[in-house]
Amino acid sequence: MKKLALILTLLASCSAWAQGDAEAGKAKAATCAACHGADGNGIMAQYPKIAGQHQGYLEKQLKDFKLAMSTGGAQGRNDPVMGGMAMPLTEQDMADLAAFYASLPISDNTTAESSIELGQALYRFGDAERGVTACTACHGPRGNGTSLSGFPKISGQNGEYVKLQLEKFRDGQRGNDMNAMMRAVAAKLTDDEITALSQYVGGLH
Repeated sequence: MKKLALILTLLASCSAWAQGDAEAGKAKAATCAACHGADGNGIMAQYPKIAGQHQGYLEKQLKDFKLAMSTGGAQGRNDPVMGGMAMPLTEQDMADLAAFYASLPISDNTTAESSIELGQALYRFGDAERGVTACTACHGPRGNGTSLSGFPKISGQNGEYVKLQLEKFRDGQRGNDMNAMMRAVAAKLTDDEITALSQYVGGLH
């Protein structure tokens, strides 16, 4: 019983420590607005919309950006701009910023008509012959992901940003995906398939 009580106490303390304060995050987000906008929806298509993203996912990305900087790129997620932004952040700062942006609504987006057929087929069913897993398996039928599993919300995301990330996963420039799942899928996608998927998820609801 004593061991169980200790474990429960530790879990409770970890949960309390991990809690982010959205109001505190809002006060810390001034520099983030330069690229992500005051509402977290990005000021240019190559920047991600972080409004409405799962808090845990946002927090993990910030930690990974900082980790890459502190390990010379050996670990984490390499990005010179975001790495520099994340370096001075404390874990509480990261939790607060993640809580703030998770509380904001993501803006509407659309899917290009030309990308619906191919994008939808790959998203829903993948390609069994080539070993391409359907996106819906992790990101869900509406692209909302799952917070507990760490899969991000991609519905409504900027298509250009999604395209850049899929290309980075395919080329091995980004390697902070769980069990290399995104790298395994992206490695089998053609340029046309990446374009179709990136545009398709933008209007997925």
